[in-house]
Amino acid sequence: MKRTIYSSFLAFFLLTFGLTIAGQTADAAIKPSVVNGEVVAVGAASIELKTDAGQITVQLTEKTEYKRVPPTNPSLKAAVPALLSDIGAGDKLLVTGVFANDRKSIPARAVYLMTKSEIAQRQAKESERWATRGISGRVAAINQDTKQITVEVRGLMGSSNIVVTPKDGAIFKRYAPNSIRYSETVPSSVSNIQAGDMVRALGDRSPDGLSFAAEEVVTGAFQTVAGNVKAVNAAANEITITDLQTNKDVTIQLGASSILKRFPEEMAQRLAQFSGGQGGPGGMRPAGGQPPAAGQPGGQPGGQPGGAGQPGRGGPRGGIDEMLDRFPNITASDLKVGEMIAVSSSKNGDGSRITAIKLLAGVEPFIRAAQASGQLQRGGRGGQSGGFTIPGLDGFDSP
Repeated sequence: MKRTIYSSFLAFFLLTFGLTIAGQTADAAIKPSVVNGEVVAVGAASIELKTDAGQITVQLTEKTEYKRVPPTNPSLKAAVPALLSDIGAGDKLLVTGVFANDRKSIPARAVYLMTKSEIAQRQAKESERWATRGISGRVAAINQDTKQITVEVRGLMGSSNIVVTPKDGAIFKRYAPNSIRYSETVPSSVSNIQAGDMVRALGDRSPDGLSFAAEEVVTGAFQTVAGNVKAVNAAANEITITDLQTNKDVTIQLGASSILKRFPEEMAQRLAQFSGGQGGPGGMRPAGGQPPAAGQPGGQPGGQPGGAGQPGRGGPRGGIDEMLDRFPNITASDLKVGEMIAVSSSKNGDGSRITAIKLLAGVEPFIRAAQASGQLQRGGRGGQSGGFTIPGLDGFDSP
């Protein structure tokens, strides 16, 4: 969520910049590089920039140009002149120039700026829009002829089905493999959607909450696997667990984008007790549980569909996902043999090896609750197929 606007700007900028370079003659000077990152510190003659490849020094001269790009319109045409004094720690920059030989510094030809405060304001507006006009859940059925999608939306007291009908010109997107970032979604269509997919839609609910006219539909195929750690290879960023449902070994690859967190013990116990196998923040519910009373989709007051983790809204799981952001970060070396973990990943057809999107340690209370309620049983295949879920594990990025 935090990177979406900036990532959109980056993609647009790279495309535009690439086209500009392509139009130059073959004898043109050395092609400049494009570097993006977050400002760590600003000096009179340099900026320390944190990038995905590490920290670099942006060297400034009297010829360096400064441009400010509004998050509301992330394009070069919308850029306006800026000053070095406009740049502060936490801001996002795109820098053009030619790297020094050691690739640890770059004399800047141009600096494009998105301020931290403007990004936050824009993201707050987008998040509120999806929270108030969105629903999220699991695809229960799909009609390829009418393009209608039946979505199971889980609430605190149970679940309800909402029929999503795309509006004329509706946008369809799909999460990229091993990613839950909205900024990395790719164009899609109804034909790519299958029962069991996770779905998020933006649009208008009917007064009774049982139907939904969608302007945008975002889907993805995910699964949840839980088990005890059997081996840890920190050097290779790999973990092997014994799947609690299949009793088979699963190798978990940790990628650069994998999120590793530990659930605080006391909080996990409280939330697991609260859910009690009867629904709850993680969307856990009893197998065969009764749906809410008619007129109250999702079991929420006022007939509003209850979204997973966000009672009464049917929107993104903002509460639990924001809480998850504050949980302690961990690495593979922090995990111990015998410890119970849960992992979300894209479905890839190979149950023996997956790439982690999110990995949560400290989840034993939820696993025990799911086992006690019959949701987690041998012979199943992952929580995203309709069994157990873990709070925060199945949340995905929003615009």
